[in-house]
Amino acid sequence: MRRQSTYRLAALGGLVANVTFGLLKVALLLSAVEAGGGELAGYDPATMAAYIWISQGLLGSVNLHGRSEIADRIKTGDVAVDFLRPLDVQLAAITTETGRAVFSLLPRGLPSVLLGAIVVDMATPDSLLSYPLGATSLLLGIVVSAATAYLVAASGFWLVETRGVAILYMVASGFLAGLFVPIRLFPDWLHAVATATPFPSMLIYPVDILSGRVEGAAAVSLVLLQLLWLAVVLGTGQLMTRSGRRRLEVQGG
Repeated sequence: MRRQSTYRLAALGGLVANVTFGLLKVALLLSAVEAGGGELAGYDPATMAAYIWISQGLLGSVNLHGRSEIADRIKTGDVAVDFLRPLDVQLAAITTETGRAVFSLLPRGLPSVLLGAIVVDMATPDSLLSYPLGATSLLLGIVVSAATAYLVAASGFWLVETRGVAILYMVASGFLAGLFVPIRLFPDWLHAVATATPFPSMLIYPVDILSGRVEGAAAVSLVLLQLLWLAVVLGTGQLMTRSGRRRLEVQGG
């Protein structure tokens, strides 16, 4: 978090980008809700506005691009030094990414949501329980995204270059996480595909809880689903790290 705090101008640029694209999404998606008769797949104008601004606020914190520092260290062979340290390489990489992401909520995420609330009416949860549950879901979404991005980096143990994997990840994650439109707007078959991946746990589940669209037992079930995906992704990362360590070959003197 301390290291990320040095990039203040970058945070300001990210905030401007978030708000700009948020305004464009407001124009498009609220028009779609109006064309649908005031409701679209369970979203009314207030819940749709909340979806837009909360998801925009999370853009700087949720890793949907697949890039990470550990990917470069694996490519250059510097990860060999990391294996000598008394730290778990996977967990250290995820913790570093999570710290960066949590800091981004302060100069970029929260102001985006506040500015959005000034522009349009946004839905808020009716239950007080939704706020701590939403905060938990938000943190889980950040960690799941960091852990999944680590899998992209870990593929570098077998590949010379992981940029292609990262691009594929970016295309799939943004779409299936519900960045462009809520996944409830997908056809049934595509919605089923999305929920069979960890991507909705990164974005749309926290957004639905924080906006009050999902509350009570349904919200708890989403958090439990996030925990399940986190366990799956962490376990997969551990297996890839151990196998990759045995395969790692560093060239040079």
